[in-house]
Amino acid sequence: MISRSKGRSATAASAYRAAERVRDARTGEVHDYTRKDGVLHTEILAPEHAPDWARDRSSLWNAVEAIERRKDAQVSREVRVALPSELTPEQNRDLVRGFVQAQFVARGMVADIALHAPGREGDQRNHHAHIMLTTREIGPEGFGAKNRDWNAKELLVDWRSSWADHVNQTLERCHVHERVDHRTLEAQREEALERAYAAERNGDERGHVAEMARAVELDRPPLPDVGSPGLEHDAARHRHTGLRSLAGGARDWPSGPRGGAGVSGAGPRMAGAGVRPGAGSRGSAWTYPRPGDGAGAAAGRPCTA
Repeated sequence: MISRSKGRSATAASAYRAAERVRDARTGEVHDYTRKDGVLHTEILAPEHAPDWARDRSSLWNAVEAIERRKDAQVSREVRVALPSELTPEQNRDLVRGFVQAQFVARGMVADIALHAPGREGDQRNHHAHIMLTTREIGPEGFGAKNRDWNAKELLVDWRSSWADHVNQTLERCHVHERVDHRTLEAQREEALERAYAAERNGDERGHVAEMARAVELDRPPLPDVGSPGLEHDAARHRHTGLRSLAGGARDWPSGPRGGAGVSGAGPRMAGAGVRPGAGSRGSAWTYPRPGDGAGAAAGRPCTA
């Protein structure tokens, strides 16, 4: 959450993410980030019944700041999502727009979207989007009460699952092999081990080795958040390369006694190892898997929706 108790404001956050100039009417402070690079697209989505000013960035977030009286007020929820590097900027824009409309705007929130390009340093597949959300329902006359139902853990899980569905449907439509999984690495690893043991019991050596290789690949710390490149990121990627080679080699083995049934049922290869366990520890921002991280992904490969 973006909270005053942490010295943050919705006006400053929105200006930074959109690379715009926003004056905070409450404090008089001017937040000018017009010289910031890497912002590919910005837009505001609001319910049809929302007043026109809700679609203007400065007016929207100043209205949010004005209605919140508490010194520790939570002024906005922020969502961060990693975008498939295989898609064009336009396709990623449509992907984010569809998800936001269905999961946030349809519930009565106003969403401020900013799509960012990878930074000059770090992984050049690191396309991502920031989504700032209002915490109060909005009507024709403006903001009403805060909707505490939006804080439910079950809803957060539903949002994670919905994002994975939106991404995977888009990747399939664009003929991209990779898929993402919204579950934690631990949950994915446990599933791979169960499949490995099942293949072993069935005498399927090829399937057993492939699933064990997948379990080993998933037995690692999650990759850092979007926008946080570091040495551990590079080290993890080198490690993954070797493990993916092992997994890939297992797929080329001759079929075992049961014809390698464990491979065909293994499920989609993970593209970038899932959501960090305990996501949300940095407030209510959460980051999704990177589709471009998986084996066989061709970064920048063109596709048509």
